[in-house]
Amino acid sequence: MIRLALLRHGHTAWNRAGRIQGRTDIPLDDEARNHLRAFSLPQGWADADIVASPLSRAMDTGELVTGHTPHAELALMEMNWGDWEGGQGAVLKADPTSGFRDIEDWGWNYCPPGGEAPGDLRARLEPWAMSLTRDTVAICHIGVMRVLMAIATGWNFDGPAPFAIKRDRLFVITIDGTNWTAAPTPERLIKATS
Repeated sequence: MIRLALLRHGHTAWNRAGRIQGRTDIPLDDEARNHLRAFSLPQGWADADIVASPLSRAMDTGELVTGHTPHAELALMEMNWGDWEGGQGAVLKADPTSGFRDIEDWGWNYCPPGGEAPGDLRARLEPWAMSLTRDTVAICHIGVMRVLMAIATGWNFDGPAPFAIKRDRLFVITIDGTNWTAAPTPERLIKATS
């Protein structure tokens, strides 16, 4: 049995503008860097492996929170949003010709034009997670976290998710063979007192 803790990267200029980032390598903004410097992992994670998506916003979040350079893990790369990358969800949703759907209505197989479906992410993430041999903290992206949490909770991208992904929290999944369970409450990062 191992624990996999998922941590979402800090804010970027595109996050704040409501733009879809996907695989575009947008760096953390200065406000996010200053914010993350004040945090560390909660107790119980000091001996865990630290891995991150190779995109700079995830690698830098990992380094700021843990004080160590994470191991870059290609499986944790964010979902490819294809033609929608760089766009704004609200604008795409308002255009009836875009084909845009809220992610809660995707199912496993819906795919942005030229992009990836949640099922494509599952095909690369599930074998990676099943290969883990030690407790691991993975700094990654909301799309990756949704897929891993969907596996652990049985959510099928078919209505409201039974979890809400927020920053500065570890979303912990226990993997015991083929049995995945998600902790009912995420663990908050520890904020330094000054």
